[in-house]
Amino acid sequence: MNKQRGFSLIELMIALLIIGVVSSIAYPSYVQYVAQGTRSDGLAAIMRVANLQEQYYLDNRQYTTDMTELGLDTDPFLTRDGDYQVDATGGTTFTITATAKGAQATRDSACASITLTESGVKAPEECWK
Repeated sequence: MNKQRGFSLIELMIALLIIGVVSSIAYPSYVQYVAQGTRSDGLAAIMRVANLQEQYYLDNRQYTTDMTELGLDTDPFLTRDGDYQVDATGGTTFTITATAKGAQATRDSACASITLTESGVKAPEECWK
């Protein structure tokens, strides 16, 4: 009698089911991980612009709204991958806002707009953790 080698249809279906369950759990976690990683680029850009604003204030006794006056390439400033657009209000105070663009806006909708003021107020707070 010949022993058949290989997998039966039931075994293949069980393997596919297991792969499907693992994928349905892993993919949303991966998307969230990517969103948080990209958000850190936006937060770093905000902190960079805040530092440049403080240096500008020391020289000019006011904050600027023009990112090119801070030595950045464009106004509004875009992060390296273009996932966040960073803009600022100026005068005697400043508010820096990073707005998510493209896929990041849908991946991380709770943190689509992140702000920092000259007094250190960060909003929304959960996006800064």
